[in-house]
Amino acid sequence: MDLNKAIEFAQLVNAAYAIPPDNLANSAGKALIAGHTAYTVVTTIYANDLATDMNPGRGNHEVSIGFVCQADGTGDVVIAIRGTEGIQEWINDAHFLLVTCPFLAGAGHTEDGFTAMYNSLRTGDAAGSPTVVNALATLPFPQPVSSVTICGHSLGGALVTLLALDLAANTNFKNPTVYSYGSPRTGDPLFVSTYNQVVKNSFRIANRLDLVPKLPLPPVYEHVLEHYELNPIQLIPLPSKILVKLTFSCEHSLDSYLYLLSVVSGGPLLPLDPTCKP
Repeated sequence: MDLNKAIEFAQLVNAAYAIPPDNLANSAGKALIAGHTAYTVVTTIYANDLATDMNPGRGNHEVSIGFVCQADGTGDVVIAIRGTEGIQEWINDAHFLLVTCPFLAGAGHTEDGFTAMYNSLRTGDAAGSPTVVNALATLPFPQPVSSVTICGHSLGGALVTLLALDLAANTNFKNPTVYSYGSPRTGDPLFVSTYNQVVKNSFRIANRLDLVPKLPLPPVYEHVLEHYELNPIQLIPLPSKILVKLTFSCEHSLDSYLYLLSVVSGGPLLPLDPTCKP
């Protein structure tokens, strides 16, 4: 895995977090910088938020959840999808129900809440707008598309896992690259086996002490490949050192993931949220 690319794509997901979920204005044309690369947003991605037992009405609430962008002057396209504040409610529900994978026959089963939200991903802020999968080939990219990378954090990690398999199996974009950060398990063993066979360039980055990637529990659910583990406790040199405050929110935060990736990359250290300093 290219650590610098992992940082760059996580920074794009952070740019998705910077857009308030209730801001439904399309960000098309917005300029972004991630790593040393300049990008331009082609369209915002919308969805119905994650419904939970604590807040079932959330599933009827439309949000902006990410964007499609293209690197300036190249054909490199990136789809970035953020997580949701509802992820902790989802954990508290502990009702992880399986449904049939909706876009590929024989591909097993996927978690119902993630699947419902995935089915709502679209490139317009109105019901009936094209889905991301259907719209990708017709979006007004400034340059011909040469590559597609899909990246997401938390719930967004589960959504990009679904999106990657859908793209690879059902469109001409057969070789997407995937970077997920703090993703929960998305489907059952058959889904995972199908994904691993079809999606060849996939990197699942997980903080060892982050609770979200540990759910839902195996053997009903499994994780897709390839796993790259971050450790928020520095063991060498002795004495060991805690790098990130040991709380749920700090261990799961994308800022903490970026900080830990910068530690292992050997490049400039990225800032850690002051409230997450141990």
